[in-house]
Amino acid sequence: MSVVDHNAIDVRPRISEAEVGDYIALLKPRVMSLVIFTALVGFFIAPGHVHPIIAFTSILCIAVGGGASGALNMALEGDIDAKMSRTANRPIPRGRITAGEAMAFGLTLAFFSVMTLGVLVNWLAGALLAFTIFFYVVIYTMWLKRWTAQNIVIGGAAGALPPVVAWAAATGSLSMEPVLLFLITFFWTPPHFWALALFRSDDYARAGVPMLPVVAGPDATRLQILLYTVVLVATAFAPWPLGYFDAVYGVTSLVLGAGMMWLAIEVYRHREGKQAARATRRLFAFSILYLFALFATLLLEVVVRAVMPFFG
Repeated sequence: MSVVDHNAIDVRPRISEAEVGDYIALLKPRVMSLVIFTALVGFFIAPGHVHPIIAFTSILCIAVGGGASGALNMALEGDIDAKMSRTANRPIPRGRITAGEAMAFGLTLAFFSVMTLGVLVNWLAGALLAFTIFFYVVIYTMWLKRWTAQNIVIGGAAGALPPVVAWAAATGSLSMEPVLLFLITFFWTPPHFWALALFRSDDYARAGVPMLPVVAGPDATRLQILLYTVVLVATAFAPWPLGYFDAVYGVTSLVLGAGMMWLAIEVYRHREGKQAARATRRLFAFSILYLFALFATLLLEVVVRAVMPFFG
């Protein structure tokens, strides 16, 4: 007569409950859309003519590389995501996908996006994409996010690199224009994410993530938001007087910069109650519009220059 050991571990393979939508969620589609858009701008403001297939391949590889970074980030942050209301419904905390499955998915996408970009386009772009993924996954996710309140500041470099990768894909080299796009996105990241962190500070505290409002307090965060916004507005305006971007961009930068400064001042002024919460949410929402409109203006200038000869 056999004896059933009820304490034995079930080693039977688990049947994955994941659906296509769960794997799409791993890619962080909203973040990926920003990666695609900024990369498009970096690609199309680059000089010269690129074959449409090369252009499509480049943008697709950058997008897939961004999605790979998101999947690897989620694979490594399942414990954090489960404790935060903003992320608790992601596939890993819900048990739809295991961390191992997400890791395998992300590594596969990362490998093929980098190799495809390197082989079919050029290896400078491939190397930059590999560095972007490495920086986001290893430097930001595994180290900075869990250990320092400057996680967003330093880690923002990964999110600022897609237009640089795209420029390299289009030209096989680097120049000042993609560096300027990098700097704009880099200095945009702290006020954008710290505004989010201000009204999500309880989430970050519960998850043990040392975001600036948790470590230094909301007032210090408001001051840092204001200071970084000043640097952002100046950096975004600089390409016009330096002669890299046209007057339409310069004027747009001034108008949008005035909006960012006003909202950052409002966040600094209002410290408590509904006014404080409203100010941080408005800055967070406007910051998305700010970056989109700046980059869209550059893209529009390219389109206008392309079609003007047909009306000349």
